Amino acid sequence: MKILHVITSLRTGGAEKLMIELLPRLKEYGYEVDLLLFDGTDTAFRRDAESSGIKVMELGKGGSVYSPIKLFKLFSYLKKYDVVHTHNTAPQFFAAISSIFHHVLLCTTEHSTSNRRRKLKWYAPIDKWMYSRYRKVICISDKAEENLRSYIGKSRSEIITINNGVDVAKFTSAIASTELEEISPACKKMLMVAGFRWEKDQDTIIRSMPLLPDYFHLFLIGDGVRRLDCESLTRQLNVSERVHFLGVRSDVAELLKSADFVLMSSHFEGLSLSSIEGMSVGKPFIASNVDGLREVVSGAGCLFPHGDANALADTILRLSENEEEYNAVSSLCRERASQYDIASMVNGYINCYKSLFT
Repeated sequence: MKILHVITSLRTGGAEKLMIELLPRLKEYGYEVDLLLFDGTDTAFRRDAESSGIKVMELGKGGSVYSPIKLFKLFSYLKKYDVVHTHNTAPQFFAAISSIFHHVLLCTTEHSTSNRRRKLKWYAPIDKWMYSRYRKVICISDKAEENLRSYIGKSRSEIITINNGVDVAKFTSAIASTELEEISPACKKMLMVAGFRWEKDQDTIIRSMPLLPDYFHLFLIGDGVRRLDCESLTRQLNVSERVHFLGVRSDVAELLKSADFVLMSSHFEGLSLSSIEGMSVGKPFIASNVDGLREVVSGAGCLFPHGDANALADTILRLSENEEEYNAVSSLCRERASQYDIASMVNGYINCYKSLFT
């Protein structure tokens, strides 16, 4: 079976991370899998994909992913594959249009519990039409499926859930990096891994910093359009010396292992791969109580009310002062992460592809 995955780019994010983890494993099972990028800019993820044996193609570098030129370029690729599997809005929409002119078996993955376009009532009919062009719509969590069904109503697509997964063993067995200790010796180290995008909420963690003692330091891994806003906020709150922006990193497992607390503050999620990775390293995982995080974290890690910097600071201080609770939460997080191992996710995708031809 020849499968083409299509995504906007291989910058940073959960969908991009999924490509790096899923596609090489599908090849190991004998599937011919290629990857097409709307924006082929060179990134660490792209290099990872190519080094793992994935053929990576591109429709161009930079520019708008919604350019009509990309739609016309996409046509020539679709007819070469048995299944075309899209990710993110532009590939989803353009592939749906292309399927009018070229018979193609379409699959897509819905990576979030919500998105900005769902707030536009006039766009709903377009979305419903787009999803109807897909034989399978895979949601990465039960909540993502529930919200999508509520949004699009009846559709000719079959909607299923395949939970995101990570290579848990890689994070459990990682050797802690010494870098964070070198940056801030003898400090309590808090770490969040996420792109600086509008659905993420690094701001709340930064606003909690003045409420914590000076020996607490925050390390933010990732990059994106809101990084400058967050850097500005640290200066406004006079905490810039305690908040460290590390950019995009390839040694995330080692950095997570060296943290005292792993955090995820978001406005909403699908099923966050970064969260599962964070729970795998055996440290307390603290997350905002929102869709996509609540389902994974509840009963294992700690949840704080969305946007509540005071509650976040209180949770961090409570755990830091109670060793027994700290260790108990750490153990529960590691146990919960094991339920999202990547092997189950890969089997789910394989079964999905097989079902397309039965």
